[in-house]
Amino acid sequence: MGGQLVLTIAKWNNTELPIAYLITFRSYGTWLAGDERGSIDKYHNSFGGPRAVTSKNREMEHNARLKGPPFLLNAARRQLVEHAIRDVCSFRAWTLIALNVRTNHVHIVVSGQTSSGKILGDLRAYSTRHIRERNAWNYEQSPWADKGSRRSLWTEEHVGAASDHVINGQGDQLPKFD
Repeated sequence: MGGQLVLTIAKWNNTELPIAYLITFRSYGTWLAGDERGSIDKYHNSFGGPRAVTSKNREMEHNARLKGPPFLLNAARRQLVEHAIRDVCSFRAWTLIALNVRTNHVHIVVSGQTSSGKILGDLRAYSTRHIRERNAWNYEQSPWADKGSRRSLWTEEHVGAASDHVINGQGDQLPKFD
């Protein structure tokens, strides 16, 4: 488990769609507004722009609004999410290029003849169903934070850089036990 390069890079498909996407989604309650790592809000949401100011009070306020506990991805949950992502990619005939399921977020480089919004939605939905069917999340709210990041990758260089970031830019290999 952990980060791994899955398939070779897709070639340009002669359509107006990018050749791949870098998709990232975060688990519920694990990175709140005001967090010391910085956060994004409606006033701080431009590419390369500044993040919202760190604020312990703001973070505590958002923490108090949580409808359940934060969703941390232990080894078993990471494996469930990884299997779900592989399943949806296979079912939809999308090319899974790189995948890394971390303790509080998921990175995927994927190619498919559809929108990044459809891909993000399906990845989250399959993952949610998979973990709920196995009783790894029994709360009413989604195990995922709202939205997610969707970056279009237009060249093989973009795909290579994104894949390297997913595989090698996320820190150490995670243990297979908890």
